Amino acid sequence: MKNSSKLAGFKRRYIWQYVLTMLLILLAAPVLAFAVEWTAGFRIWYDDEPLYRVLHFVKENLALIILFAEIVATVITTVIFIRKPLKYIDEITQASKQLTAPTQTPIELPPALGEVQLELNAVRETALRSAALAKETEQRKNDMIVYLAHDLKTPLTSVIGYLSLLHDEPDISAENRAKYIATALERSRRLEELINEFFDITRFSLTTLTLEKQTINLTFMLEQTISEFMPIFDSNSLTVKSCLQPNVMLLCDPDKLARVFDNILRNAVNYSYPDTEVEITMTADENAVTVTFKNHGDTIPPEKLNRIFEQFFRLDTARGSKTGGAGLGLAIAKEIVEMHGGKITAESADNVVLVRVNIGL
Repeated sequence: MKNSSKLAGFKRRYIWQYVLTMLLILLAAPVLAFAVEWTAGFRIWYDDEPLYRVLHFVKENLALIILFAEIVATVITTVIFIRKPLKYIDEITQASKQLTAPTQTPIELPPALGEVQLELNAVRETALRSAALAKETEQRKNDMIVYLAHDLKTPLTSVIGYLSLLHDEPDISAENRAKYIATALERSRRLEELINEFFDITRFSLTTLTLEKQTINLTFMLEQTISEFMPIFDSNSLTVKSCLQPNVMLLCDPDKLARVFDNILRNAVNYSYPDTEVEITMTADENAVTVTFKNHGDTIPPEKLNRIFEQFFRLDTARGSKTGGAGLGLAIAKEIVEMHGGKITAESADNVVLVRVNIGL
């Protein structure tokens, strides 16, 4: 809208310049002719004077001369006014080639196109930032796939090794058998997590999320999600405290919104200090519902806090750690929340991390 109004303003000014120029030409030709005739009348002209015949011809054909002069002036003026925007179009076309050029040289146009120059430079900066972000995201994705492919080998090799021991040594003691089975099971679960991360990357890259909305009891959904996480909290030496406003009804896609809360809670578990508390609160008014997740862990630096909702971004880049996921959980949560017309934000200070989800009712 802003670009269209500026372009419309430029066109209006240019049309008015043309109209005013044509009016001046239409007025100037007869005024000049009559001025010449009036000036010539101040003296008596004789037949033998060189200018007599010229002035006599002008006087006899004044109307035709004025018409001819106006036609010629109109044609010349119109050609000039047409050539100027054509020249501007050529310059804009040439400048448009710089929109995605990886150079710091700004686009320069004639002064008359100053506003267009500002807009083109703004579009160019936005395009370059988007291209750089897309390239960085793609690189992070490729790195993540390489890391996951490498990490798949470790649990797979371990599972095969322990299963081979159980197969090749039928007389193994019951204690060792139980130990090998437990280790193989643990590695198998880690293998499942890595494979699920591969599926997340594929789904996020190749599919478009769509909502299937229905009215649900959001309070009940959160209580159920928290209940399902209790074994995970216990295994990570975490306690949970919930304070949920009762019977909050919300029109949403329940499966996708459940995934939002699941991803946020998993993130809280992964980045919480042992023997600390995860707190979940929910409040609602006539306009919106707000769900806040609070956990105690390392303070997230501001430069990273602004990026935790980016695709494939991980706070912990160490492979093989429990926090070394694909970096898609919060990115997917952000997309789902925004599709519901809501907003997801994060804050961190004094070894406390807050993630807040706000969705309109």
